[in-house]
Amino acid sequence: MTINSEDFAAAPVSTKAPAYITYSAWAVPVLVIGQFALLAAVPVALIVFGAFKDSRVRALRWWAAALGILYASPLVFWLSRDDGAESLSKDIHPIFVALIAATSLVIAVKVYQSHRR
Repeated sequence: MTINSEDFAAAPVSTKAPAYITYSAWAVPVLVIGQFALLAAVPVALIVFGAFKDSRVRALRWWAAALGILYASPLVFWLSRDDGAESLSKDIHPIFVALIAATSLVIAVKVYQSHRR
């Protein structure tokens, strides 16, 4: 019995983005626009973590960093103020909502385009 190198061939590597990044990218604008801005921290963290840990979504790193910064800015301001609103959704400026939603939708479209190739 001979052993060929074909017997130990690596499994094909997927170039598609992980599902958690896809779902998170769609969930962020829904949560932020739907007045659940504090809950959007979970999908934002998943996108940022996934973009920097998974090599399949390396092209999303700049967009993920921008999303993280855009989300963290109003969150830090809300947490640091003593007289802030009772929820992040009520305290966040509408321009930040639009920027966060737009950045997340750009990530979602880029992921969708990568799945089509």
